Amino acid sequence: MSKSEKNIIITGASSGIGLGLAEAFLREGYNVVGTARTQARLQAAAEQLKAGDRFLGVAGDVGTPEAARAVFEQAIDRYGHVNVLVNNAGIFAVKPFVDFTPEEVDEQIATNLKGVLYMSQQAARHMGDRGQGRIINITAALALQPHAGVPALLAVALKGGINQATRALALELAPKGVTVNAVAPGVTATPMHPADTHAALGGMHPLGRIARIDEIAAAVQYLVNADFVTGAVVPVDGGFSAGR
Repeated sequence: MSKSEKNIIITGASSGIGLGLAEAFLREGYNVVGTARTQARLQAAAEQLKAGDRFLGVAGDVGTPEAARAVFEQAIDRYGHVNVLVNNAGIFAVKPFVDFTPEEVDEQIATNLKGVLYMSQQAARHMGDRGQGRIINITAALALQPHAGVPALLAVALKGGINQATRALALELAPKGVTVNAVAPGVTATPMHPADTHAALGGMHPLGRIARIDEIAAAVQYLVNADFVTGAVVPVDGGFSAGR
């Protein structure tokens, strides 16, 4: 077991923003527990992170209560406690609302909604008992300001609901010393967006570019260290949600 007293769970940690968050918090001296759907993806992430026993990968579908419970059980067994939960795992699909299939609806509800709720339940129990902790949800700027050119109603509905749930849970857990906040990224430079699309996507943001992963990580790090901030939804979106 690492001697660090700082332990964080990051869902969807095998690529994109989640992998960037893992890198950022490892640099800060945290032990990181990362989730993904397959052990193969986690193994590839572990090889890239080169963190040894400071990174624990737990495969499973966080949209189920059993998987959420297993993540916390393994994290506590390895590191003793959990200081921070980042609900990062998510699915984002751009298509007309009428074209979503029932299977796609169920998949997005499972990951984007149930994954946050079940993981947060585990965190609320554990952190509430300890009298301290941080829950941070990664939502989307599009849920703050829908865009006619980006038809993504399911993500808007579910991530928008998580924004409100963030505020509600912040009120519920404040007496227990646990803060709950969210970061709402704009379009971010991840493998989801090929490099040749970055210029066009950047044009949707008043600052004229898309976000870097380290900029999203910096906002999460701020919220982890902000003792007097709870119930906040912080847009990191180059002005996307400010209006047009």
